[in-house]
Amino acid sequence: MTGPDAASAPVDTGRPHPARVYDWWLGGKDNYPVDEELARRILAADDTAVRGARANRRFMHRAVRTVAEAGIRQFLDIGTGIPTEPNLHQVAQAVAPEARVVYADNDPIVLRHAEALLRGSAEGSTDYAHADVRDPDTVLRQAGESLDFGRPVALSLVALTHYLGDAVDGDDAHGLLKRYVDVLAPGSFLILSQVTPDLNPEAVGKAAGLFARNGTPFFPRSLTEFARFFDGLELLGPGIIPVTGWRPEPEDVAAQAEGIVPVYAGVARKPS
Repeated sequence: MTGPDAASAPVDTGRPHPARVYDWWLGGKDNYPVDEELARRILAADDTAVRGARANRRFMHRAVRTVAEAGIRQFLDIGTGIPTEPNLHQVAQAVAPEARVVYADNDPIVLRHAEALLRGSAEGSTDYAHADVRDPDTVLRQAGESLDFGRPVALSLVALTHYLGDAVDGDDAHGLLKRYVDVLAPGSFLILSQVTPDLNPEAVGKAAGLFARNGTPFFPRSLTEFARFFDGLELLGPGIIPVTGWRPEPEDVAAQAEGIVPVYAGVARKPS
């Protein structure tokens, strides 16, 4: 699904990339000095960054397991990032080996890891689309080679929407998400997490400034602004909540004692 043009896409090592900054926070090795420098500077301004990255990963695991146990067998994960085990397909296919998963990302380094991403269960399928979230036509066209959008799909954008602006003549984050959700069949799910200024405004403001000065616009959102992404959908309990509190497991309860994570999370179902 990637195509020859995507395979030859150059890696820009002169400026940091959010996926590689995130990779450094998770202890990964697929990042460059420029990514590490920004990751360290943000961590110095906001000491929740590493905790938040790890909490996001655990939320993804819990959310994917929840919707797989609810019967979902198709998954589209946009803004995949650099693989960190267990990845989404491993979680989904542990519940349902026949699950079909498509990852989508625009970072050439993620593309280089596509072969590893594609190693799923024998019964299911795992594929990769090299495309930008801002280009839903391309993402959905490529994903449609593996997924049947006439049947329910779990759409996952974990820790991605805070890189999308609100301007109607720009990213139009809420309008963009609606375009994706409109394509989904009834019974589909939307899985989201998003940095918020509500819980630690000073530190999040500093982190947003650092991202912006390094060429990555960053848009923390309030609870009201984040909740708009779920308009028309049925939120699963416990609703929208700080990420470590969404159906927490023992590791998440322990992490809560380390301090706040300024990230909201939610999972919602598209009604019939």
